[in-house]
Amino acid sequence: MLIAVGQENAFPWIERDIGIEFDRWDMPKVDPKTMQSTLPNVFFGGDAAFGPKNIIWAVAHGHDAAISIDKLCHREDIRDRPPPGVTLVSQKMGIHEWSYDNDISNDLRYRVPLRDTAVALKDIKVEVELGYDEKLGYLEAERCLNCDVQTVFTGSLCIECDACVDICPMDCITFTENGTEEDLRGRLMAPALNREQDLYIGDSLKTGRIMVKDEDVCLHCGLCAERCPTGAWDMRKFLLDMTMAGPACRSR
Repeated sequence: MLIAVGQENAFPWIERDIGIEFDRWDMPKVDPKTMQSTLPNVFFGGDAAFGPKNIIWAVAHGHDAAISIDKLCHREDIRDRPPPGVTLVSQKMGIHEWSYDNDISNDLRYRVPLRDTAVALKDIKVEVELGYDEKLGYLEAERCLNCDVQTVFTGSLCIECDACVDICPMDCITFTENGTEEDLRGRLMAPALNREQDLYIGDSLKTGRIMVKDEDVCLHCGLCAERCPTGAWDMRKFLLDMTMAGPACRSR
């Protein structure tokens, strides 16, 4: 295993005749699903695989590569990936009580405190960012929009009163006639322009209409669930459990 720490990608030390192919940017060609290079027993991850991203992507690449290496060592198909475990747990505690804070706040991001300029410029080794103290860290964390709490719609409970449509601060909920995705995206309360984000569709409505929610702009604030008189909307905590390298990732 080679750990690369630096400011840019450079692979002049890799011989060009050992089976690893490079693209026009002189980056190794890597399978984004398995992290495998064109040389079957060599894997890349992090910035070395697809260029600059962040530490979260680098860790994910490491997990994906570990699964591939484990399956390769056990002579299994490395493209046969184990599915993740998904759990949804309702956060409802009463008729209008929830186990999380869903207050919408328009607070801007709190700036990380910086060291005095005179001190920072005097010594190049001095850390410029001081980091959050306990108070600022708490305030910044309070800006979280509960992205792990998902809106779940049950069409058979809906009476189509449009209360959720009325209270939604982002106009992301629409009750309308069914149609193609291209057609639906253009006639929602607010047009859904991000085509990389799937629309959330709820059916089983008594009138034959469908509920369409644009997940791209939803705040997960839970106002739709609080306003709903029949409990058709529910807020459920989402847990994604990824399979790690080891016996659990193998097919036999």
